[in-house]
Amino acid sequence: MRSGRKGRRTARWLAFAAALAGGMGLTGGMGLTGCGLPAAPQPPSLKLPVPVTDVSATRTGNQVSLTWTMPQRDTNKVLLKGEIATRVCRRGEAAEVCATVAHLQFAAGAGGAFTEALPQDLTVGAPRPLDYFVELINRKGRSAGLSNPAVVMAGQAPAPVVGLSAEVRKEGVALHWTPGPPEPYPTVVRLERTLLTPPTKEPAPGLFTAPAEPLKQNLLVEPAAGELDGGALDKDMHFGETYEYRAERVARLTADGQSLELDGPLSPPVRVEALNVFPPAVPTGLAAVATPGANGAGPSIDLSWQPDTETDLAGYAVYRRVVGAAGEAEGAWRRISPEAPVVGPGFHDPDVQAGHTYEYAVTAIGENGRESERSAPAEESVPGP
Repeated sequence: MRSGRKGRRTARWLAFAAALAGGMGLTGGMGLTGCGLPAAPQPPSLKLPVPVTDVSATRTGNQVSLTWTMPQRDTNKVLLKGEIATRVCRRGEAAEVCATVAHLQFAAGAGGAFTEALPQDLTVGAPRPLDYFVELINRKGRSAGLSNPAVVMAGQAPAPVVGLSAEVRKEGVALHWTPGPPEPYPTVVRLERTLLTPPTKEPAPGLFTAPAEPLKQNLLVEPAAGELDGGALDKDMHFGETYEYRAERVARLTADGQSLELDGPLSPPVRVEALNVFPPAVPTGLAAVATPGANGAGPSIDLSWQPDTETDLAGYAVYRRVVGAAGEAEGAWRRISPEAPVVGPGFHDPDVQAGHTYEYAVTAIGENGRESERSAPAEESVPGP
């Protein structure tokens, strides 16, 4: 009897479990394992591109140029595909609405760029800030939001630089232009220098390898001697290179505590080949000292002078002429040093005679083969026997 009651209880329990499983939509004896609560509903993805954050803007003359980087992913970190609709807008100092200036398309991850000529009303009057923004829009027309503001200055730009010319001198490239008209605000002239003869290959790495010269530089060089607004001297050029120069006037202004520039138009380019056709500086400090002969050796004269510090110096040449009894030179100058330049600032002349007076001069010779004028002469007499 007991075994029968136990069997009936087991059967009822199995029936209850089966009914419960059926009510929950489970099948099979293993249907209860792994069941859990349903997950919370997820909001639909808007598929918005990540907003642009690196817009920069420059104004040259009446042209404004923008650059930025397009995002690669959306706000859910999913890679973007295809081109993205892009709106460029600008907003003046008192405007509440950002006025559309262009609708563009750019690929995800690409570099964005836009250039516009300012409307007439933004190229006249006093300088004032002008903000540019880039806005990305998804396929459903939803905005990712405005980018960071890129600020330029609206208003009248400085006058162009006219009459730009270049002349190679020993100390650098001398640049000249026509002085500009009076401006309502202080301006400076900025020079844009482009290297037209870049190296054909990279220099071999080494501890003392000089850094390569930049292909393009913006320079504010020191004024040339005797020049004010109309000239400058570029001392950072290198002989043997070809350069192109352009110039523009730049006004430096402050708006809302931010330093901004208002650039005038760039001048037409001027090209110059910086050939080193210049001799070294004339040596100075020449002195001559006679030494009487001793121990069977004849007399001699030793020369010394101040060393030349120019980096392209090859050496020196020594010249001599005889001075007569009346104190006047007899004959022309004659080079007495070897054909190869003398390296150091000194020379020993053993080819002299007792009782005679000699006059010496020295020249400097550059690596380009150019020779300087002769130095101030030095005279010395050899004691008689």
